[in-house]
Amino acid sequence: MKRALTCIACPLGCTLSVELDGKNVISVEGNTCPRGKEYAISECTSPVRTVTTTVKCENGDLVSVKTSKPIPKDKVFEAMKIINSSVATPPISVGDVVIKDLFGSDVVATQEKSK
Repeated sequence: MKRALTCIACPLGCTLSVELDGKNVISVEGNTCPRGKEYAISECTSPVRTVTTTVKCENGDLVSVKTSKPIPKDKVFEAMKIINSSVATPPISVGDVVIKDLFGSDVVATQEKSK
């Protein structure tokens, strides 16, 4: 089976062609740098995503957040349920952990929020 991907590892956006045997990657073509091959293998065998969203604050405001590292793609909807049910307490600084250890990643603030 062949799968076409657009690489997001660098700004070039190479069109990749990945040959698969089940979940095993046989070959990767079209990458102009080694990161493209690594991206294709990861995307086809164990895809991950960085989640960016907002969390409600006690005062009714929203604070923007993101996962500190990518989480498994198949856990994104479950992660969003947990994030949407969470409430943060201002003051919040950029980098503050809002939710600890969400599928192996912390959810951190990406903006300041005062009381």
